[in-house]
Amino acid sequence: MSDLASMDEGVSGSKYNTGHMECTGRSDYDSTGKAHAQVEQELATKMLQIQSKRFYLDVKQNRRGRFIKVAEIGADGRRSQVYLALSTAAEFRDHLSTFSDYYASLGPPNPDNLPEDGKLKSEMMIKDNRRYYLDLKENARGRFLRVSQTITRGGPRSQIAIPAQGMIEFRDSLTDLLEEFGTNDGGFKGDLPEERHMKVDNKNFYFDIGQNNRGVYMRISEVKSNFRTAITVPEKCWIRFRDIFSDYCDKMKKSSDSSSTTADNNLQTPTNNLK
Repeated sequence: MSDLASMDEGVSGSKYNTGHMECTGRSDYDSTGKAHAQVEQELATKMLQIQSKRFYLDVKQNRRGRFIKVAEIGADGRRSQVYLALSTAAEFRDHLSTFSDYYASLGPPNPDNLPEDGKLKSEMMIKDNRRYYLDLKENARGRFLRVSQTITRGGPRSQIAIPAQGMIEFRDSLTDLLEEFGTNDGGFKGDLPEERHMKVDNKNFYFDIGQNNRGVYMRISEVKSNFRTAITVPEKCWIRFRDIFSDYCDKMKKSSDSSSTTADNNLQTPTNNLK
């Protein structure tokens, strides 16, 4: 259920910054690259106040399925958010219990003896082409759980920070939503192939297999320094994609062989004339 929602930090007029008006009409792109209107329906929401922050846990649905959007609103009004497939939300809930137990086992904060990178405990979750990094950290202001999400390598990272004291409350609210809507993402049930990587000169190519409610797909990403571009190929056209690619390979090989033969003949011509 990857790509359930595109990143919409720029959406204005939402309930997070102007009352309770939710903006539901957005643009999205299908596998052909054509833009189309996408309508999001909010099925349920929970709001948590943890210290100076507000957190919204929204169960949403669009044409690709259901997912949970977690939005953090800071004291200054800044908003950050991450998206979780339902199965990923269930895994995250379990990690919250583990991190909370670990936090409870720690002694009082010691600002004079902080870890070099501030990290006390870390975990990672992987869902299709998304990676989630969970880091329990400590700084001069206290302890908190940072949740970072990346979409494909080289892509932008979004993150939220949950005060450590609020992890149990956050977990309980997430559990309530999962009990109501379940943890089944749907789609392909088998094991997806592992990701592949290839480097050519100064470029890196990544092949990631994912799925959503429309089926399995391959995302091919090209990464060069800070530049990234990607295409998505639905599974139903992989064979045709391969055949076209193979045809080009055969034609280039024949062209190369023909050029080599012509070059060899040209090298032999002066010798034949001498005879």
